[in-house]
Amino acid sequence: MTANPEVQRQADDVRRRLKAAIPEPQVELDHEDAWQLVVATILSAQSTDKKINEVTPVLFARYPTPKDLAEADREELETILKPTGFYRNKAKSVQGAAKKVVEEFGGEVPRTMKEITKLPGVARKTGNVVLGSAYGIATGMVVDTHVKRVSKRLELTVETDPEKIEAELCGLFPKRSWVKLSHRLVLHGRYVCQAKKPRCGRCPLNEICSAHETKPETRGWKQRAEWETRLVASRGADDQL
Repeated sequence: MTANPEVQRQADDVRRRLKAAIPEPQVELDHEDAWQLVVATILSAQSTDKKINEVTPVLFARYPTPKDLAEADREELETILKPTGFYRNKAKSVQGAAKKVVEEFGGEVPRTMKEITKLPGVARKTGNVVLGSAYGIATGMVVDTHVKRVSKRLELTVETDPEKIEAELCGLFPKRSWVKLSHRLVLHGRYVCQAKKPRCGRCPLNEICSAHETKPETRGWKQRAEWETRLVASRGADDQL
């Protein structure tokens, strides 16, 4: 289905500005391979990336392979995961995913959405994160709470269901951009277009966002984009314009 021309122009401008603001987007969950990213993404539910990045080094030092995690003592695993919240359910999910990877996929995280979503705790969002970031495979776009909020404020979608939002976003943006743009939208929502007190005055998308709450603090959007580049690179620490 062809997008409304005005929405398509909006999408093109969003993509151009976010590419300038976040030129090299990265998943903020520390990982060394696809398996570690699967686990970290499952654990990130109802938690922060910072907290997960504190826990996973301990977890993977104790259980370095899917087989090790599949055979882990559940109580010991729960103790390690307790700081992430909902640790009993998460322990069940990551151990179940480990067993599935070992028993059905030869110890390797599968490379298709159909197969990866067979892993306990892995739905389309996690599948898109892992396939895109670990394997460079564009199967769709990540839709988390940040992407839902940003895409709605920018009037890129009127949908509320994540899969419907994903379908609309995939229709607006070229497939070659899906992986990096997904992360740009996540990071923009995390650091700039926040749920409470969005930083509209500093946002490089201010002029094209009908939801902005204040006027831009500087006239040129590229200067605001440079600020966002520093902000994201510092994971929120560099807050100076």
